[in-house]
Amino acid sequence: MSVPDYMQCAEDHQTVLVVVQPVGIVPEDQFFKIYKQIASVSQVSIRDSQRLLYIRYRHHYLPENNEWGDFQTHRKVVGLIAITTCESAKDWPQTAERFHGQKELFSSTLYDSRLLVFGLQGEIAEQQRTDVAFYPSFEAHSDVEKRVEDFVESIFIVLESKRLDRATDKSGDKIPLLCVPFEKKDFVGLDTDSRHYKKRCQGRMRKHVGDLCLQAGMLQDSLVHYHMAVELLRGVNDFLWLGAALEGLCSASVIFHYPGGTAGKTGGRKPSISQPADAGKRHRPGALTANGISADTSTEIGRAKNCLSPEDIIEKYKEAISYYGKYKNAGVIELEACVKAVRVLAIQKRAREASEFLQNAVYINLGQLSEEEKIQRYSILSELYELIGFHRKSAFFKRVAAMQCVAPTIPDPGWRACYKLLLETLPGYSLSLDPKDFIKGTHRGWAAVQMRLLHELVYASRRMGNPGLSVRHLSFLLQTMLDFLSDQEKKEVTQSLENYTAKCPGGMEVVTLPDGLKLPPVPFTKLPIVRSMKLLNLPVSLRPHKVKGLLGQNVSSASPFIYSPIIMHNRGEEHCKKIDFQWVQGDVCEVQFMVYNPMPYELRVENMGLLTSGVEFESLPVALSLPAESGLYPTSGCLVEVIPALPRLQFSTSLPRSAHTLQPISKEELSSTVSVQLFNGETQQVTITLENIGSEDIETLELTSKTVSTKDKVFGEFLSWELEDALSHLPLKPGQSVTLAVNIKVKLDFSGQENLLQDLNDDGISVTGLPISSPLRQVLKPRPETKPVSSESGKAEYSHIKALEAVLSFRYSGGVGKVEGYYRELSLGVHVDVEPSVFFTRVSTLPATSTRQCHLLLDIFNPTEHELTVSANNNQDLVLHASECQRMAIQVDKFDFESLPLPDQESARFTNPKQLEEERQHAQGCQINSKLGICWSIISFQRRGEASVEGVLNLLVLEHLQLAPLQWDVLVNGKPCDCDVIADCKVGDAVTLEVKLTNRSKNSVGPLALTVVPYQDYQNGVQNYDLEDTVTFIGSNTFYIDTVKPKESSICVGALLFLCTGDFYLNIKFQDDSAGRELPLAWFTLPSVHIRALDALLQVGATES
Repeated sequence: MSVPDYMQCAEDHQTVLVVVQPVGIVPEDQFFKIYKQIASVSQVSIRDSQRLLYIRYRHHYLPENNEWGDFQTHRKVVGLIAITTCESAKDWPQTAERFHGQKELFSSTLYDSRLLVFGLQGEIAEQQRTDVAFYPSFEAHSDVEKRVEDFVESIFIVLESKRLDRATDKSGDKIPLLCVPFEKKDFVGLDTDSRHYKKRCQGRMRKHVGDLCLQAGMLQDSLVHYHMAVELLRGVNDFLWLGAALEGLCSASVIFHYPGGTAGKTGGRKPSISQPADAGKRHRPGALTANGISADTSTEIGRAKNCLSPEDIIEKYKEAISYYGKYKNAGVIELEACVKAVRVLAIQKRAREASEFLQNAVYINLGQLSEEEKIQRYSILSELYELIGFHRKSAFFKRVAAMQCVAPTIPDPGWRACYKLLLETLPGYSLSLDPKDFIKGTHRGWAAVQMRLLHELVYASRRMGNPGLSVRHLSFLLQTMLDFLSDQEKKEVTQSLENYTAKCPGGMEVVTLPDGLKLPPVPFTKLPIVRSMKLLNLPVSLRPHKVKGLLGQNVSSASPFIYSPIIMHNRGEEHCKKIDFQWVQGDVCEVQFMVYNPMPYELRVENMGLLTSGVEFESLPVALSLPAESGLYPTSGCLVEVIPALPRLQFSTSLPRSAHTLQPISKEELSSTVSVQLFNGETQQVTITLENIGSEDIETLELTSKTVSTKDKVFGEFLSWELEDALSHLPLKPGQSVTLAVNIKVKLDFSGQENLLQDLNDDGISVTGLPISSPLRQVLKPRPETKPVSSESGKAEYSHIKALEAVLSFRYSGGVGKVEGYYRELSLGVHVDVEPSVFFTRVSTLPATSTRQCHLLLDIFNPTEHELTVSANNNQDLVLHASECQRMAIQVDKFDFESLPLPDQESARFTNPKQLEEERQHAQGCQINSKLGICWSIISFQRRGEASVEGVLNLLVLEHLQLAPLQWDVLVNGKPCDCDVIADCKVGDAVTLEVKLTNRSKNSVGPLALTVVPYQDYQNGVQNYDLEDTVTFIGSNTFYIDTVKPKESSICVGALLFLCTGDFYLNIKFQDDSAGRELPLAWFTLPSVHIRALDALLQVGATES
């Protein structure tokens, strides 16, 4: 026996061997279809018995192996199933003869046989025969399993009869000597009557009976016979058969301990089948049942004594194999015993001992083996090493098998089989064909062995005629093993790769092998080596922003806890760095690399792209050439979030662009900057055109402004616009545009500097000292001892140009990005150079003839080099030459500041009191400025603007301009006396005098006492109060006013009598009491009363005239 069965396992000792072979011409696919159906009947439960018969099928079996059937009965072919085709009755005799010839090959051991005939119909097919079954076609074979079961039962009957015949002790009969083929010539001429010979015959027969009992399902009986055989054969030193008896004892014990089998998933058995439920109801050994067939002996009889323990099984296997090793012709038996022991040890998880058996199997000499048999031997050794967990050893023998496929002695080398086996060795050498597995952590496995294996894959793929596969493997070798290659090896590998790519250029597509294995692309992430990699953020105008307040804006904010000591760390930071900005779908994004060449020669990179995962990227390649350099640096990876597509907006303006950089805003944050030069108070309109240059609709548009980097206070709105017309054009489709008008209005402080006030100071002008007779306009001349304002240094100091800067922000969104809560922001910088237009160098007030009016005096200076005109509401224009200062007097009604809206109490509670006071003064200044309506114009430039007094007014001026909370009205004969009104009356007639108090303050006022004192003014500085003979009061000259509540009025009435003609004045004074002392004196300013007493005749004449 020269061909071992590497698939054998210990439980095969209890099977009977049935050969299934075709007779004549049978289609291969149809044969294996029927063979598979026959092989499904692997175990049969014998009727009227508690035993099972296991069957092992083979479609190819050498007759020489059958000669070892007496040595181990499971090697004996006891059944034959022939499959044939017969189309007509005339072919039947020839078919039957072929079947008979097939049986002759195994006639010495055959128990029974069957012939399955397909395609024959008619009289012959209708004959009832037990050894032949006819089927009209290969499709009509439904009862094949039933016929096979009947066939197996017939085999069992023969097997059982042989067992009973051999097991019966016939002391009178001579026991034959069982031999293996190579022993027959050695036993010629031996003394058959010697005691040694008889013991040998008995021992071999006991071993043979043990085999029959094991096949017949009598496990315990077989153990008894094996033990007896071991004792007999050990006594006569029959080592070959002693080894067989020990192996039989091991097989029976393995079947008992491991009912599921040792052959793995394919050869496993159900544990319940080998141990029937009624195993306790057994008869004594050799007993007959009602139908004459003996049942299995009880498992309780001698279980502990006869069955080997798991440890003893291995020891007996070692002993048996050592006995087999004494015989050169028993090499196959020894090899198969090693394989069986390894499978048992694999179940016991004793890998080291299993490796010793395999190591022994490697050195067993089987004589001259064919190349195919060598490949099979090495492949089985590889599988067994894999079974016990020796992966690298398994890979070694599989690689030996691969090399055997292309041995020089083979006329037609199998390079495809070699390549396939080499691929199967990769896991054993810790080698993967995915370059991503080599990025993480340190290198695993032996690099020298891995490089050798990769070289063999390259060579095998080239011999297969697949240069693309060679390029892929060679690229993988260069990428993953670059650190382990010498300079010479690097040069050789790259030269080979260049030669291969000349025939078949490499690519980034996945290579799929015929067996379905996919080879991923191999990007050269180390050639050139990336020294640093930086993902660049989008330009500021294209960066996406998240709408505040949306759920999912930040994962960490989703926690229901205000504070948690458990910090949620991002585990992804261990292997990649999360970028703190985002890219947008559809936009061109940039990555900055610093690379260099580690190879000892110049490296030409024709296509350098990005290796990405997750979102699909379109990489725009870059080509470069790098000189030779050395050194290695690790590659860095980054993780960036890509959000859905957003629209893109572009704008253009009617103003020229500027190179100014707005501080503290960087130039990168602004898409564009425009500049303009304006005079203080001037307004200019800017037209902005917005165009959608993206691929998404613009659905929302918001515009905000922010003034930056200004030290001067800006009055009013610097930038203003109306957005309704632009919003009416939304959504804005790609390619469409819309225009928007923005007003730039500069209003800085118009007050002059302190040194300017000193230069323009005039002793004749003061808040209170300007006489009424003085003209309202007066040209101010500089004092002789001070330098003139028109000097060059003065011009430079007073015409300082100030800068105003602001940012217009356009916030827009649309498309899928808007649904996800993202928007973009486009910023326009506005730089305005503000030249001074006019300065209010001094502001004062003069009382008017009416208590509810006053004169506001403004000293206005022209700092420009051009003639300038200043105008105000209801006032004459004032023309100022360059560097000229003049005074303008404006008569204004006093202002009721109490009517201004008050700030919200809730917000006022948290506001600084100083800030509240500034806001109040600002509101008062706005009210005053709106009433004045002061404007300026430069006729030569056709430039005009507004001038504001908001920053000029001090507290004293505001107090004079404020309408007193207590309003006093004096009526003479029912007519109000105010604004230089002279009341006429007759001498001798009673003159009615009414004084009305209106309380507009927040508190109650009074009681008050007023005393009326008449006097005459001679217009020369002399006033006469001694008028007792000229003016008399009807009643008292003192008026009493009770308490006046807020928003209420009180009137007191009196009368007086003029006894002679003349101009008289009434001085109304308040008596000094506690109520009046608490209130400001300005609250008690009453109008002056001028009464002219006329003679009756003169008054009539005046009336008639």
